[in-house]
Amino acid sequence: MEVITEIWRRATAVQPPPTPEVVGAIAILGLVLVLYRRSWLITRLLVTITHEGAHALAALLAGRRLSGIRLNSDTSGLTVSRGKTRGPGMVIMLAAGYLGPAAAGLGAAALLAAGHSVGLLWLLVLLLSLMLLMIRNAYGVLVLVVAGGLVFAISWLLAPAWQSAVAYLITWLLLIAAPKPVIELIAMRRQRRDRGSDVDQLARLTRVPGGLWAVLFLLCNLAGLALGTAVLLPSLIALFRPMFTP
Repeated sequence: MEVITEIWRRATAVQPPPTPEVVGAIAILGLVLVLYRRSWLITRLLVTITHEGAHALAALLAGRRLSGIRLNSDTSGLTVSRGKTRGPGMVIMLAAGYLGPAAAGLGAAALLAAGHSVGLLWLLVLLLSLMLLMIRNAYGVLVLVVAGGLVFAISWLLAPAWQSAVAYLITWLLLIAAPKPVIELIAMRRQRRDRGSDVDQLARLTRVPGGLWAVLFLLCNLAGLALGTAVLLPSLIALFRPMFTP
């Protein structure tokens, strides 16, 4: 009982935000981790976890029955749900995947702006634990156990300053990385190498071309990055505001 009380105290505590210089430096680190090819192989796992988690959450909210989630070693994933094969519920579930990382990043940014960096880490532990219940392959179990264990150790063992830094890094990674899988998808579609993606399924369901869905997702993710930057680095936005005002 004392452990639960201590976890709740830490999760609900308010921490002062780092200086804008530190937040900006963490953003640059996040950008490097996304753009550098070797680190992207690991960073993309975070995006895939969020992508499939968004599918799963949307399926449940749309009244569908969640069958399971798979995370693959090639950083791809699959979420299976049962219900009507057509209709708004299916569209919502399919559309949620590519919007998930940016939406999660914005939610995380709001928590950080409110001073709940450690609370964000504990929330991640909870969400990863819930997602683990629906994983249906061994690699997916391994990924979530390792990720959840690392976040738990950081939340419990590290000093508040380091906990805050990790929370900001995760948030920046979600925001910065969100557009990249969509850009990769658009490139593969131009090469006619991917015709079974979420956007192709959406095209069949809605009669809206898959390319338009991909562009819409890209614009939404870029907007999420801009809004997240405004939340995390308001001083940076204030610096550029005179350039766009008469």
